[in-house]
Amino acid sequence: MLETNILLPRAEPFMPLSFGRLKILYKDNHLLVINKPAMLPTMGVASDKESLLSLAKEYIRQKHNKPGKVYLGVVSRLDAPVTGVVLVARTSKSAARLSEAFRQRQVQKIYWAVVAGIPDKSHGGTLEHFIRKDERHRRVHVTHENNPDAQFARLHFSVLSKHRDHSLLRIELETGRKHQIRVQLAKIGHPILGDFKYGSELKFPDGIALHAQRLELEHPVRKETIEFEAPLPKCWRKHRLTTALLSSC
Repeated sequence: MLETNILLPRAEPFMPLSFGRLKILYKDNHLLVINKPAMLPTMGVASDKESLLSLAKEYIRQKHNKPGKVYLGVVSRLDAPVTGVVLVARTSKSAARLSEAFRQRQVQKIYWAVVAGIPDKSHGGTLEHFIRKDERHRRVHVTHENNPDAQFARLHFSVLSKHRDHSLLRIELETGRKHQIRVQLAKIGHPILGDFKYGSELKFPDGIALHAQRLELEHPVRKETIEFEAPLPKCWRKHRLTTALLSSC
């Protein structure tokens, strides 16, 4: 259940491979799909610091012996402490089409998270909030609908397993706001394990216990449905709490 699952046309097999810190799940002429490790920023850092984008460009540069600039457009972005599937476009046409698919909510985005407590809706539910960015403190806050900076946020969750005072959740993200899952779960009293910024009191070995587990979408050129699943990081299998929750699924 937790192995990489890539549903693609049979004519284009691809074996997942590694390039430094990157785990490449899939590559064709239009897409690059990566299993992001914890604490690696997706993009937007100083040029002398590593990011998923800079490493991905170096991978393409070396793989295809490209001496000049490499175009890559990050379509799905994850916070630095979050792991899992990141979708990168290799052409501007693919980037535009994929970005529109995300805007139109035509992409299924599934996450797994370990949270403090047991949700009141033990079988799952829907969370809807208005949230706003706080750039000064690099946080996101739940606010009211009439706030001029408010953005509507919605997600759906189900409880996969419970162990003592923690739960393993499956989350389907309907909107895609910054820190959305983290702030919405914290708002209802269930911060993500290791997420001190939003109220967690326990440390997680690497980043936080939030993993972008699956993406399902239409290929921007071939117009076929494709699905990518990223294996959980090894630390999930070594941490006593997450191991107990996974064994109960």
